[in-house]
Amino acid sequence: MHFKHPEILYFLFLLIVPILVHLFQFRRFKKEYFTNVRFLKSLSIQTRKSSKIKKWLLLTCRLLLLTFLILAFAQPYFDAKDNKNASNEMYIVLDNSFSMQAKGKKGELLKRSIQELLEQTPENTTFSLLTNSDQYWETNIKSIRNTLQNINYGATSFDLDNVISQIKNHQSAFKKDVLIITDGIGINQKKLKNFDKNHIPYFILPKAEQKNNAAIDSVYINETLDNFYEISVQLSHHGTDYKPIPVAIYNQNKLIAKTVANFESSKKILNFTIPKQDFHGYVSIIDNGLSYDNTFFFSILKSSKTNIISIGETEKSNFLSRIFTAEEFNYSNSTINSLEYNAIEKQNTIVLNELEEIPQALQITLKSFVEKGGNLILIPSEKTNVQNINPFLSNFGPIQLKPLQKNEKLVTKINFNNPLFHGVFENKITNFQYPKTKSAFEISGSNPIALYYEDQSAFLSTLSNSMATVYLFSAPINTNNSNFQQSPLIVPTFYKMATTNKKSAINAFTIGNKNPYLVDVALTKDAVLEVRNDEQQFIPIQQILNNKVKLVFNDLPEEAGNFKIYNQKEAVENISFNYSRTESDLTEVDENVFSEYQIMPSVASVFDTLQTNRTDQQIWKWFVIFALLFLVTEMAIIRFLK
Repeated sequence: MHFKHPEILYFLFLLIVPILVHLFQFRRFKKEYFTNVRFLKSLSIQTRKSSKIKKWLLLTCRLLLLTFLILAFAQPYFDAKDNKNASNEMYIVLDNSFSMQAKGKKGELLKRSIQELLEQTPENTTFSLLTNSDQYWETNIKSIRNTLQNINYGATSFDLDNVISQIKNHQSAFKKDVLIITDGIGINQKKLKNFDKNHIPYFILPKAEQKNNAAIDSVYINETLDNFYEISVQLSHHGTDYKPIPVAIYNQNKLIAKTVANFESSKKILNFTIPKQDFHGYVSIIDNGLSYDNTFFFSILKSSKTNIISIGETEKSNFLSRIFTAEEFNYSNSTINSLEYNAIEKQNTIVLNELEEIPQALQITLKSFVEKGGNLILIPSEKTNVQNINPFLSNFGPIQLKPLQKNEKLVTKINFNNPLFHGVFENKITNFQYPKTKSAFEISGSNPIALYYEDQSAFLSTLSNSMATVYLFSAPINTNNSNFQQSPLIVPTFYKMATTNKKSAINAFTIGNKNPYLVDVALTKDAVLEVRNDEQQFIPIQQILNNKVKLVFNDLPEEAGNFKIYNQKEAVENISFNYSRTESDLTEVDENVFSEYQIMPSVASVFDTLQTNRTDQQIWKWFVIFALLFLVTEMAIIRFLK
């Protein structure tokens, strides 16, 4: 037991006062002799004994009364069970991702969680509130009531690591209680281990009653015909109850196709044939699960030819003209002496075909070309001097050529995981006709390899940045040194290298994707591009690159939809944005990962637990009650005991 005011205990010396009074009342009586009446003598003895008992009882009551009264003023208490954390700061983390749209016993998980916070958070409690995208530091339930009521679902997925980092970076001298309200989707054991030792986490895990959910994952063009597009819509179904799902396609809010998807497994691909014209619309489904992933917005851009120039001897570049046909490409070849440097800016891809030496001026121009989003394909010559070309290669990454080795090698392996071959082959091919080279340079560096030799060294390496890719062959591929030109691999390889940075016919971005986007438009110095539709508008981060503009959208827009990119009042291009589908699977919650942490049933239980475990047990009231009890006892003794 402890005392808040232990100095008051000095007043216990006052207990000597009733003792002195008692001793004074116990002084010896003076003898007086009366008539010799025998019965009076026995009465006197009896009265004296009764008086002594009464006085001892009164002394005891007065001592206890005074003792309990002094102790009450000293305010005694017992230490709280968790008194070391009594000064902790409170942080409330509210998951407002789209998976919280799921319905629990009392409605949508997010809305019910907000209602609990409003009803069960003590008004005098100061806390900080963090959602997936916003932070409200050191507030209370009265100040933040309206904000809580207006919190809506956000496009940003719940990232526990990010939340923990924000709390950790909020400097404080105190430990932190962290109340996390989430359905648990996307949380694993590794993320939970990132909690700081000064964080005390409590979890509230609202559960969805119905976990079946269908979603539109993606839309892409499967085949381009003369007058039609065949587009594929990929659907997924999470859960066990596979029911038919209505699917519809709208262009400018006009219905153009409709069908029903019957799921035999968790994945389903539907093909639609639509007119080959400007498209700016969406695909929609109807199901009883989450609603955010029931619509997929997309635009189909007008097809444009890819501009390609090869720099090298005409005889060695003839094979490229057979690959880059006039239907899809604007292809030309130029020797190093006749090259027009001004034409480089207009190209999408440049091929350096077996140049013995790259002039310094061309090196500077090509470095700028790649930085602005152009692809570069480099095929070395047998006479290439590695000491001259390696400084040029170092502009693009940690890759170098070692001296030429004259030994025959076979190209035996395709890296199907390399983005260069994504979507090229329906099945993994292992028995293709192996091309070979008679002499080759060795490529050093840890860059991704697209094609391997039989000794696992690189025949074709790739160096990618956020906007473009540099492709480096390790050997000349002229017919004297290699039969690669006769290999079936050459067409898909060069076709993909030339078109990897070309805009996809389907234009659909995921909100939160930080990859840059190039718009073919020439802006004046002070002009900016704006993205807008009828409900939203924003200005993305942008950089002018000659006749192009690089846009970075980050977490914009806030809501999915179809938009247009405007240069002042002129619409330049259609663009569409969708929410990430990472929240669609409601079945992936693993409650076992929370087994080492405190899972609370409600907001009220959290604050009740903290109140119980961290509040000292005050017992001064009991001492006041006992003091009053002995006061009443004393009065009763005086009145009734003779």
